[in-house]
Amino acid sequence: MSTPEPYPPADRPSPSTPTPSTPSTPGSPRLASESERVVSIFAHLSAIIAAIVSVGWLSILGPLIVYVVYKDRSPLVRSAAAGAFNFNLAVWAMIVLGWICVFTVILLPIGIILWVIAGVAGLVCHVLGAVRANNGQPYRYPFSIRVLS
Repeated sequence: MSTPEPYPPADRPSPSTPTPSTPSTPGSPRLASESERVVSIFAHLSAIIAAIVSVGWLSILGPLIVYVVYKDRSPLVRSAAAGAFNFNLAVWAMIVLGWICVFTVILLPIGIILWVIAGVAGLVCHVLGAVRANNGQPYRYPFSIRVLS
């Protein structure tokens, strides 16, 4: 009597089936593993989490920590964390410029508009980045001050 096979022959993965840790064809980029995708999602969303916890002033801290810890482990995570950090620097610059406009009083409406644009762009772009990271794809932010790469 033979023992039953764990997989029916049609459901058994073949050696040529691409897995997250192996490239699908020679020369093609490797697919992102589940852990890389999760950390990439966190790199994008950590800016929103840090901004909520710190009332907006530490939004660069989350992506910076992810970058420092994972920069040598995964190109996808490195790209996500660096992009989120660089984008947050640009958002910070818009917020500081908005404060300067508010203090001049005459430019108060421009300052408020800059704050709204920075807030909406930050929220929307980080969520879009997290969605792309969930698919294992890199996300390029629409504007940033490039410090990390």
